[in-house]
Amino acid sequence: MLLDKITLQISAGKGGDGVVRWRREKGIPFGGPAGGDGGSGGDVYIKVIRDVYALVQYRNKRELSAKDGEMGKKRSMHGSDANDLILEMPLGSVMYNRDYDITYDFNQDGEVVKILKGGKGGLGNENFKSATNRTPEEFTKGKLGESATFEVELKLIADVGFIGKPNAGKSSLLNAMTRAGAKVADYPFTTLEPNLGAYHGYILADIPGLIEGASEGKGLGHKFLKHVSRTNTLVHLISSEEADPIAEYKKIRQELEKFDKDMMNKKEMVLISKIDEIDENRLSEIKQEFKSKLNIDIIPITILQDKSIKDFGDDLIKFIKE
Repeated sequence: MLLDKITLQISAGKGGDGVVRWRREKGIPFGGPAGGDGGSGGDVYIKVIRDVYALVQYRNKRELSAKDGEMGKKRSMHGSDANDLILEMPLGSVMYNRDYDITYDFNQDGEVVKILKGGKGGLGNENFKSATNRTPEEFTKGKLGESATFEVELKLIADVGFIGKPNAGKSSLLNAMTRAGAKVADYPFTTLEPNLGAYHGYILADIPGLIEGASEGKGLGHKFLKHVSRTNTLVHLISSEEADPIAEYKKIRQELEKFDKDMMNKKEMVLISKIDEIDENRLSEIKQEFKSKLNIDIIPITILQDKSIKDFGDDLIKFIKE
């Protein structure tokens, strides 16, 4: 089950205490102070991963802490520094530190960010010796590590977003390529939330259907466009059943531009779906129209009956990487 919002209490480790120790060696009755320093507490890092379900692992564990540093040792030996705590967060998550008023937007796969610093280790009594104090009893305790309350929210970032009018075939394509199990029916707005699937490690999203006027909030409106804005590559599906496929293509592009002009710069692949509903002559006409009027090479796909889904998937991954 997808978990897209959670509050976590996270703490870095405390530094180890310094210690009071003395040299005790044969032939050196007054060896002097030899208390070592404490080790540093563990820092806390976030590692961004391609797993939209990553937050589920924290559902029943809302308090997370790095280990404390080791206390100092005899013979002037320092305590060991604690291992850092590395927490995994899904790509697209936004993390707000309430206590320090800092917001992190994790939108790069594999990114590693330090969010809390561990406490510094304390000083052993060896640090306090002097010409006038040859037997110091002083030492210091380790410092506390930073701690804070974090609000984490997953805002979908997909490698590929399937866009198009309601019933263009987006959910069917997602189901054919993955095991998403997206709901499919012959009526508009079957998809009310983005459906997700993974194809060879790439996240595919069936974005809710779009109608003319969505940029002003009609239909699913901003609910749709919010997700598109955080999607890297668009696959634009247009049903062959449309009387004027080019006009429908332009309408959706206009809605994207009205909402955010930067969307026009996203990589886009155009598919003509449901080609089993038309004959070869009509398909050739549509392909020619897109090429001559928009200079776009469209890809015909039947989706459910198409035996070349793997070939399309390979082409899509190549397109993403280009």
